[in-house]
Amino acid sequence: MQEILSSFALTEAKLEPFGSGLINRTWKVYAPERNYILQRINVDVFKQPQDIAYNVRLIADYLQKYHPGYQFVSPLHAASGDDIIFCKGNGWFRLMPFVENSFTLDVATTPEQAYEAARQFGRFTRLLSGFDSTQLKITIPQFHDLSLRYQQFLNSIANGNEKRKREARSLINELLYHKCIVEQYQSMVGNPAFKLRVTHHDTKISNVLFDQSGKGVCVIDLDTIMPGYFISDVGDMIRTYVSPVSEEECDVEKIVLREDFYVSIIEGYSDEMKDQLTAMEKKQFMFSGKFMTYMQALRFLTDYLNNDVYYGVKYEGHNLVRAKNQMTLLKRLHEIDDIK
Repeated sequence: MQEILSSFALTEAKLEPFGSGLINRTWKVYAPERNYILQRINVDVFKQPQDIAYNVRLIADYLQKYHPGYQFVSPLHAASGDDIIFCKGNGWFRLMPFVENSFTLDVATTPEQAYEAARQFGRFTRLLSGFDSTQLKITIPQFHDLSLRYQQFLNSIANGNEKRKREARSLINELLYHKCIVEQYQSMVGNPAFKLRVTHHDTKISNVLFDQSGKGVCVIDLDTIMPGYFISDVGDMIRTYVSPVSEEECDVEKIVLREDFYVSIIEGYSDEMKDQLTAMEKKQFMFSGKFMTYMQALRFLTDYLNNDVYYGVKYEGHNLVRAKNQMTLLKRLHEIDDIK
């Protein structure tokens, strides 16, 4: 790695693997003057790594100009002046300062953590309300396009593994039954009351830095920053925070909805974004959770029917288990539809 570190004028440093991310590979860099985070971009997921660097630089410049007090973790310039470098045979790399006395969480264990994370994602979008989101490059095309995901699901029913289709027949029927979620999404994205904003698109709690007192500091992992709708960010928080178990859990009896976590997400996000959201958007918090959970169930089952070509699996039927997990969570969300 010395060639890469030398590109950032680091000649004496020690590296060790860092974090639990599944997409990019990450190391903590211990250098004499300070510590850093080094990442190698996964080009199987992000086909144009330069687009990520372009987006992050635009946002960093905007925040520095209009909100200089916000702690934005921006990549450092290499000796070439670039925010991202290519090392032949190794790939694309970026270096960022390590924020001392901060930590991340893999799971939300208290409503207070859910509130702090939601507030940080809301704050990030609010601070960028004056930024023209159409300037951003699309790093993953149609990432949260539910219409596309539903069509891919239909294609997998038509062309997928026949044996697996028979095994998943009841789940296929359940997902087809909930097509109304797709129809509601389609009506929303065509409505000017639902605004395109700078959206994070990956709001799991591990993408928030916390300080030692448990307060949120800022959001990180900006690879999926693109124009989007607030339902993506709020929906992914609901999907990943409200259940005490992850999408990997095979015992669906353990999938319950922690209403206090749900309320904390809405309160945290609204405390920052309430003046930014339209009256119609404010009515769609619960739909946000249904939207993201349904879309993930579609994606898992689509991959199962297509013989597991996208998501990594650890055992036979893994994607089917994941799809059933998300379908159960969707049912739980429907059960508390009257929460305000």
